[in-house]
Amino acid sequence: MKKLISAIAMLSASFSTLAMDPTNWQQVEADAEGQHVYFHAWGGSQEINRYIHWAKKELQRRYDVTLHHVKVTDISETTTRLIAEKAAGKEEGGSVDLIWVNGENFKSLKDNKMLFGPFAESLPSWQYVDTNLPVTVDFSEPTEGLEAPWGMSQLVFIHDTEELPNPPRSYADMLNHAKVNPNRLTYPRPPEFHGTSFLKSLLIELSSNDPRLQQPVSEADYAAVTKPLWDYLNEFHTVAWRGGKQFPSGTAETLQLLDDGQIDLAITFNPNAVYAAHASGNLAESTVAYAMDSGALSNIHYLAVPWNANAKAAALVTANFLLSPEAQSRKGNIYIWGDPSVLKSEFLSGSAKENKAFKSVQETHPSWQNAIEKEWLQRYGS
Repeated sequence: MKKLISAIAMLSASFSTLAMDPTNWQQVEADAEGQHVYFHAWGGSQEINRYIHWAKKELQRRYDVTLHHVKVTDISETTTRLIAEKAAGKEEGGSVDLIWVNGENFKSLKDNKMLFGPFAESLPSWQYVDTNLPVTVDFSEPTEGLEAPWGMSQLVFIHDTEELPNPPRSYADMLNHAKVNPNRLTYPRPPEFHGTSFLKSLLIELSSNDPRLQQPVSEADYAAVTKPLWDYLNEFHTVAWRGGKQFPSGTAETLQLLDDGQIDLAITFNPNAVYAAHASGNLAESTVAYAMDSGALSNIHYLAVPWNANAKAAALVTANFLLSPEAQSRKGNIYIWGDPSVLKSEFLSGSAKENKAFKSVQETHPSWQNAIEKEWLQRYGS
């Protein structure tokens, strides 16, 4: 009899999770108690990892939700895992509960119907979101409530004002600087997302932001649109760090190379990362972040729940907490993470309230990213 009761309880819990209504928040919080959330998120930053650890403690204390940070090098690893689960018919009890995602990975998950929702506007914290930001479009793809905005990213460079008082203000200037100062500039190796973002930002400037970059990539247009990019890189690599034969693994390595005096510019998607690096002693106080005169490649990053997540309720509670004014203010604190918030400024406190964004450059359509990465690897990946 006990086994039968237990089996019925498990079946009931499973049905409740599958049929969960995101608009019934009281029930969502009740269902979330005791659940474990496996949160797949980039693990390449100590500041971000420490922030997620803080969130873990708060979620446990407030909601009896246990957060596990599954650190990934690139969220495409998680997308591949979910595609495998879909192919295997694993429609429930999935291994991933929450994902930090955007761009081509979101589009792939959406196109393959591998996301739970819509849920974003059902979160109680949605009321604080600044809807003047492009929080319902992800790299030109409508989100349709399948992911909740978490922060804003801008691709910027960091330089030491004492060593390089006048950094390049355009990519044309960057090439000239590299020619005059060989072995002093580089970028992360694609498909690491900072490296790919550098390529997209470069292509946007070199093509004068060709309107075709906002449309799905077409075979008829691709070669002509990208030719200036490959011409530039062929020239740049000859004078780049280590002759363009080796590339840093990511933004953390570029920061280390800058601090070691090996290169002149580091790259980051967080304009305020320099302050956290000052506080941790990873960069000199004389370092600052800046954007090219044309602006900074900008995007919103999001939180999404897979269709087969084992702990949907707790995943929603986690997403809602991470979007709360308290969590967003801490996340935006320039000495903790400094990630620009997606909330209206009146709901923020501390330095998060004062964060000012650089001039924004719109992302390309997600399909351009895949095409550029593939050709980059063919040309320079060996």
